[in-house]
Amino acid sequence: MANKRDSIQLNPAFRADGWVLLIFLILLAFGWLSVCGASHSFGDVDFLTFDTRPGKQLVWICCSLGLGAVILMFDDRYFDMLADLFYWSMMLILLITPFIAHDIKGSRSWISLGPVSLQPAEFAKCATSLMVAKLIGQYGFTLNERRKFLQAAGIVLLPFVLIILQKETGSALVYLSFFLMFYREGMPGSILFSGVAAVAYFVIGIGQGDVALPGTLASLGEVLVMALIWIFTIGMLRIYCPKQPEHARRLLLWGIILHVVAYAVSLWIVPFDISWAQMAGGVVMTGYLGLQWLGQRIRTFLLITAFSLGSMGFLYASDYALNNVMKDYQRTRIRVLLGIEEDRDASYNVIQSKIAIGSGGLQGKGFMNGTQTKLDYVPEQDTDFIFCTVGEEEGFLGASAVLLLFLALIWRLIYLAERQTSRFGRVFGYCVLSILLFHIFINIGMVLGIAPVIGIPLPFFSYGGSSLWGFTLLLFIFLRIDAGRKRR
Repeated sequence: MANKRDSIQLNPAFRADGWVLLIFLILLAFGWLSVCGASHSFGDVDFLTFDTRPGKQLVWICCSLGLGAVILMFDDRYFDMLADLFYWSMMLILLITPFIAHDIKGSRSWISLGPVSLQPAEFAKCATSLMVAKLIGQYGFTLNERRKFLQAAGIVLLPFVLIILQKETGSALVYLSFFLMFYREGMPGSILFSGVAAVAYFVIGIGQGDVALPGTLASLGEVLVMALIWIFTIGMLRIYCPKQPEHARRLLLWGIILHVVAYAVSLWIVPFDISWAQMAGGVVMTGYLGLQWLGQRIRTFLLITAFSLGSMGFLYASDYALNNVMKDYQRTRIRVLLGIEEDRDASYNVIQSKIAIGSGGLQGKGFMNGTQTKLDYVPEQDTDFIFCTVGEEEGFLGASAVLLLFLALIWRLIYLAERQTSRFGRVFGYCVLSILLFHIFINIGMVLGIAPVIGIPLPFFSYGGSSLWGFTLLLFIFLRIDAGRKRR
């Protein structure tokens, strides 16, 4: 009996975190039932055969369970040792994928291997996570150094670019979630703030771009964004230069005078585009900060100057990209999301998804009794929009239960990541966490109409083997690393 207990304790499969495994199995079960509900038609009694989507999904689930069991048997040291090989092999596959993949809805990201089609971008997330974890886990590595931060960012942005070349924008955007992990590992908060500011500039600038500011020839979006740039610049001076508050006070006074005078002239003397006055004032502001840097050699002034100039450049670059670079369907999706225009074709998926979720009410219509999904009103209802099936059949209570399960998984992964004894394990854990968070928030957000429709799957729910195997790889590699954290 003692030998049996010792073998169980030594076997890594028995040291894997039980709570994560339990949540994983429950999510798989819920996901399979949702695929059954989304793929089932009225009068169809045979949905377990392998030529149906529920039958195929069951095969993917069994394979993922086998894959997870195999991963738990590995020595966790191999993940660190083979990270380079895994990463560069995946980059090579991503590079050649557009040349050998078939065109599916304008995307060249699926490789056919006989009867099976796989999407390499799903597996590249795991390879990138391992590579980043190995790099940051090196002794003395710190993201506060610019060269090392650029090195880590380059590892993330390389697959981002390669997947963009496959015309898979949604899958590429997932890689931006790695910057959440970077922030946890010491990336300066100013970089994360710059990203948030860029999103605010885009939403406000584009969302209010067609609205004229009363009494002027200016766009309300441009005026608001330029005012935000002034506010953010002054705020950064107050935070990062607390010993020299006079600079913030001067710019605040100049900014108030500039905006009041420009608007008064346009309103009462001659209407003009006051955003040009704001731009001229912004150039003077950055020139003033540049002179402070030259005179005092304080690097903070240079960084704030770069932020201000970059913000103004981003405002006009984003408008140019929207109108001259993006394709019509991408432009329409963004404009519909921001409420600029109503396009029934572009918003059809979201409208039908909302109808399906709303029709479920509190308790839902019951398993396989959803009318919106049975009559195929919701496109992609068993892949990207599968959460609407949960809302229709299980109602508010069932959808809330699914969200609570995801919340429990995220909470547990945070706990596991923080208890790692190696930086490699902690970084990889936060990579897994960041990827899952991005998928969950964006997928459910786009189903509810509060996030852009970029076409990414809901973890463990959406039909398909590539996404399920990709998430299984991420989760079980982390479980195996956690199981070996106490190894001498």
